[in-house]
Amino acid sequence: MSNKSFTGNVIRFLEESLQGSRPGLDAQLTMITNPRPGNRTYSEVEDSCHKAGVLVLLYPVKNRLHLVFTRRTARVDFHQAQISFPGGRKEPEESLKEAALREAEEELNIVSSSVRIIGELTPLYIPPSNYCVYPVVAVTDKRPDFQPSPEEVEEVIEVPLDHLLDPQNIRREVWQYKGREIEVPFFFFRGHKIWGATAMMLAELIELLKGFLDKQN
Repeated sequence: MSNKSFTGNVIRFLEESLQGSRPGLDAQLTMITNPRPGNRTYSEVEDSCHKAGVLVLLYPVKNRLHLVFTRRTARVDFHQAQISFPGGRKEPEESLKEAALREAEEELNIVSSSVRIIGELTPLYIPPSNYCVYPVVAVTDKRPDFQPSPEEVEEVIEVPLDHLLDPQNIRREVWQYKGREIEVPFFFFRGHKIWGATAMMLAELIELLKGFLDKQN
């Protein structure tokens, strides 16, 4: 099977899987910090939390699927300097999908009309910022012309999907964080540590794709 055919099959499998039962919280919790920052789920706080949409964008580079992340600047309101999916707070007049697309365009110049939404992952509640985050999964036929917003984006990080699927690239460390010791699981890529809410959402995507890999073996 050619790389191009393999890439197409991955996208088709993922699109079909996102229409069915998702791994949800069980998968997300595999990448939770210890101690856990809270135990409420998005469904328990949906009426009172702030709402944000993030874009989980898959695109090919030389027929190898990639995901794009941003390292946030120190000037943003929440989660400064952390690695995240592009996205942000929902405006009153827009849907969560529209919020994810708008924010991705503002942060990285990802043109909304160039991407196709294929589904959504399970929303995630982030207690420290009181946000419910809704991950929107989309694909595009070619690598976008990323132009990061200097106010919001310190660095654009493009990670091959197969790197994230390799369990050897999941690591754990004990950190001193906000005056206390926590155990942190993270995805490691070229010195970058993808942790926290982003890692939890990513874990659900990876769990879905394990089904595809199982079918290939």
